[in-house]
Amino acid sequence: MNFDYNEEQQLLADSVRRYLAKSYDFEARRKIVAGQGWSAEAWAQFAEMGLTGLPLSTEHGGFGGGAVDLMGVMEAFGEALVVEPYLPLVLAARLIERGASSAQKEALLPGVVEGRTKLALAHNEKGTRFALDAVRAAARRNDGRWSIEGEKSAVVGAPSADRLVVSARREGAIGLFLVEVGKVDLQAYRTMDERLAADVVLRGAQAEPLDGDLASLEEATDFGTALICAEAVGAMKFACDSTLEYLKTRKQFGVPIGTFQALQHRIVDMFISLEQARSMACLAASKADAGGEPRSISAAKIKIADAARHVSQEAVQLHGGMGMSEELKMSHAFRRLTVLAREFGDADHHLARLAAL
Repeated sequence: MNFDYNEEQQLLADSVRRYLAKSYDFEARRKIVAGQGWSAEAWAQFAEMGLTGLPLSTEHGGFGGGAVDLMGVMEAFGEALVVEPYLPLVLAARLIERGASSAQKEALLPGVVEGRTKLALAHNEKGTRFALDAVRAAARRNDGRWSIEGEKSAVVGAPSADRLVVSARREGAIGLFLVEVGKVDLQAYRTMDERLAADVVLRGAQAEPLDGDLASLEEATDFGTALICAEAVGAMKFACDSTLEYLKTRKQFGVPIGTFQALQHRIVDMFISLEQARSMACLAASKADAGGEPRSISAAKIKIADAARHVSQEAVQLHGGMGMSEELKMSHAFRRLTVLAREFGDADHHLARLAAL
C-alpha cells in the first residue's frame, strides 16, 4: 500500500498548511472562537482554494475528490484545530449530490462550490448513542408537500448553515430530506472543542425529499469516519511535535527534561501511536474511496480512538500543569482529540460493530 500523496494532493495539503500557518494561528483561532464561532473570511479562503468544491464532481463545478484527496486537508485542519464546519458540509453535499433531483442540485451545489451555501447533516437524536437506524423524527405528506416533526441533537455546523440534510421516517423506512434552517428552531451552543452546534427542533418544518435511505447514511457516515481519522492524525501530530519541543526547552535540575530517559520512552511511544494511527487513517480513506469496507473503517476508528486518548493524555502529562491551561494550544488539542475519538462512534461502538460484521 502506498502511503504517499501524489503531487496534486501534496501541493493542496501544503497550500492549506501555508494558509493556516499564516492566517489561522492559535491567536487568530482564539479570536474566532471568542466571536461568532466561525470565520467568514476563512470560509471564503477555503472556497477560493477549492476546498468546498473538492468532494463534488466536475459536473457541478467541483474536482471529484475522494477521501484520499481530502486526507491532507483534514490533517491540516486537525493540526490547526479549525472550527469551521467543513466536514458537515462535505457529508451533506455528498448526500445531496447522490440523492437530489437535477433541479435541487442546480439550485444548491454551485453555491456550495463557491462557498455561498453552507450545509450540515442533522441525523443524531437524543438517547440513540451511535445507532444509525434509531430515527424517531417523522416525515408526513399532505397535499403533495412533506413536513417533519421531531428533534435532532448535536448538529455540528447547524447555526451557520443555510440548509440541513435531515433524516426522518417516512412510511416506516428512513428517508432523507432538505430543510431550510430558517424553518426550524435552533438551540445553539459550543461543543467541548469549541465548534458551533445546535439541537434542532422541527415542528412541521417544510421539507424536500431526497433519494436516500439508511444505506446512504451508513455510506456517508463511514466516509465521514475516514475523514475524522485523518483530522485526528493532524491533531496528534501537533500534540507530538509541540510536546517534543517542550521536552527540549523545559529545564529541570539544570538540564532539558528531554534528557531524562523515562520521558524519552514516553515521547517515543507517542510518536509510535501517531504513525500507527496515520497508517490506519490511510487504510480507512482508501477503503472509503473503494466503495466502503465497514470492517476496515471500524478497525481504523478503534485504533484512532485509542491513539487519540494515549497521545492527548501523555501530551498533557508531559507539559505538566500548564498542559491544561486555556492559554496553551495543547489543552484545546486535548479537547479536540477527546471529541474526535467519539465522533461517529467511540471505540466500544466500533468494536461491537466489527464483531458483528
